[in-house]
Amino acid sequence: MDRFLGACDQALRTLFAKPRGTRACPVVPAEATHLGAQERSHAAALMRVNHVGEICAQALYTAQALATRDDALRASMERAAREETDHLAWTQARLDELGARPSVLNPLWYAGAFAIGLVAGRLGDRVSLGFIVETERQVEAHLQGHLDRLPAGDHASRAIVAQMKADEAAHADQAQAAGAVNLPAPVKAAMRAAAKVMTTTAHYI
Repeated sequence: MDRFLGACDQALRTLFAKPRGTRACPVVPAEATHLGAQERSHAAALMRVNHVGEICAQALYTAQALATRDDALRASMERAAREETDHLAWTQARLDELGARPSVLNPLWYAGAFAIGLVAGRLGDRVSLGFIVETERQVEAHLQGHLDRLPAGDHASRAIVAQMKADEAAHADQAQAAGAVNLPAPVKAAMRAAAKVMTTTAHYI
């Protein structure tokens, strides 16, 4: 019951409270960011997608931590979730700087990701870890795509995305080392398809 109430508290804080990171936002102070109106709009859409990704990350890690009976694994997932909170804070701050709003569908994204994470967790710890590995690998590739698409002069957004990409790779490596199984190809394809729906929708809404 305590863990369930903690999960509810985490959902409320993720969706309705201002996120507070434990690490400073990785901007490049020596590089001023100057964007035209079209570049600003494009960067804002990409950062909104990244913000949704971090909403989903909170939901996934919270659900998987709730599902496991392994205290050490739960602690590892909670540490990863705290790092993802940094990402949530950074992307929210960057959206504010760009004068843009987060996705209005964030509660829906959170609920869906939580349900998926709970199912993955109930299938066993090794499957749950495999789900983390595949999720983080797909996110890593997604963030590389954003680095390729962000305006070259948007040093602030690019610095944030680059650090997020490094953190996601580390989370995948940690889950792999902890005993993750390799998920079947159809499951990976379904995960990519679901992510595509989310990223395409969040780009605009």
